[in-house]
Amino acid sequence: MNNILIDALKDAGSLLLGYFNKPVTAIQKESQSSIVTVADLESEKLIVDIIRSEYPSHNILSEECGFIDNRSEYTWIIDPLDGTSNFASGVPWFGVLITLFSGNQPEMAGAYLPVSGDLYFAEKGKGTVKNENPFSLPAGKSLKDSLFAFCVDYTEDQDFLNRGLETYKSIVRQSRNIRSTNSLVDFLYVAEGKFGGVLNLFTKVWDISGLGLIISEAGGVMKNINGSDINFSIGKDFIKENFPVIAGNRNIVEQILSINSLREI
Repeated sequence: MNNILIDALKDAGSLLLGYFNKPVTAIQKESQSSIVTVADLESEKLIVDIIRSEYPSHNILSEECGFIDNRSEYTWIIDPLDGTSNFASGVPWFGVLITLFSGNQPEMAGAYLPVSGDLYFAEKGKGTVKNENPFSLPAGKSLKDSLFAFCVDYTEDQDFLNRGLETYKSIVRQSRNIRSTNSLVDFLYVAEGKFGGVLNLFTKVWDISGLGLIISEAGGVMKNINGSDINFSIGKDFIKENFPVIAGNRNIVEQILSINSLREI
């Protein structure tokens, strides 16, 4: 199954490059921060076709097509174009994410950045690789010596937004500086130790389940912003759930979780 996952990542990435930096129509979904393009839909169709040709009895949960429930132990969770807003603007911070679940637990995950050609892969209990080379997250890096990614989308919940921005100000005062692509790139940079951590207030299961496995297998942690572990429960209604998450090395995550405004979100 790992070969199918990797082949699907690469084929979808190649398809996305064919649309990149060309005129593309973006259609708004839930809000002005959420859009879809023909590239998302074509990438998703390609990935689903590859998986179903080999494993027709498996479940599939994808950002655009929803949940295909075949009552299988295995579920493939697909983000065919993570970073659509970047992609539609001609910014190269985008990629493809695929995670294979056994029950409610991610077992293997891959992330592919088509512009750079970098492919990340993790399997539970077996570590993380980038372009087939194992790597791990530096454990001792402090927040004050780190760049930190903070990501937020449009919301009509003013209290939630205000507390998020109070947290942002606290992180500015405690970190080296803030950076953000609001995409899988932030989390992959955390896994490699380029960013000390990332806090994203708006993610879905397809955004973070695979990246959480990549980060944890590299030696980091991903938590809900209340400090609890993230629990997945695969099902039709599950695709609507928002996951405000924080990830990084354990020391940085604990430091961010101690911020008062974050605990109130």
